[in-house]
Amino acid sequence: MQAEVLVAGEPTTGEALALTAPISFWGGVDPVTGRIADPRHPQHGRSIAGRVLLVPATIGSSSASAVLLELVHQNRAPAAIVLHEPDAILLLGLIVAREMGHPTPIAVRLDRARFADLDDRTLRVSSSGLILVD
Repeated sequence: MQAEVLVAGEPTTGEALALTAPISFWGGVDPVTGRIADPRHPQHGRSIAGRVLLVPATIGSSSASAVLLELVHQNRAPAAIVLHEPDAILLLGLIVAREMGHPTPIAVRLDRARFADLDDRTLRVSSSGLILVD
């Protein structure tokens, strides 16, 4: 399936984690461990590190970009981020990480109706946004 590239990145492969609820990166994700820290989130305690993270929606905070930048810096970032709707503030964290010389995950946009079918599957995401299920 073809996704729209939001922020360029290297091709990657990883196990998908399809979130079932919106998430706030600020307070919702531990930037040191990469685990979902919000105790109210359905995937609380799951790690996003190295996963192809499918995000149905974000809960806004101007600090989300800083949390994502810290995840990249700590090598705890997702392998790729698949968003239903672009979040400019969140994506700014990837852009800043790239400008600082860090390898950054690709971010793409895909309709969330496809997320449930991809959960826990191994996905390959190309630099052009092509998503293949292994």
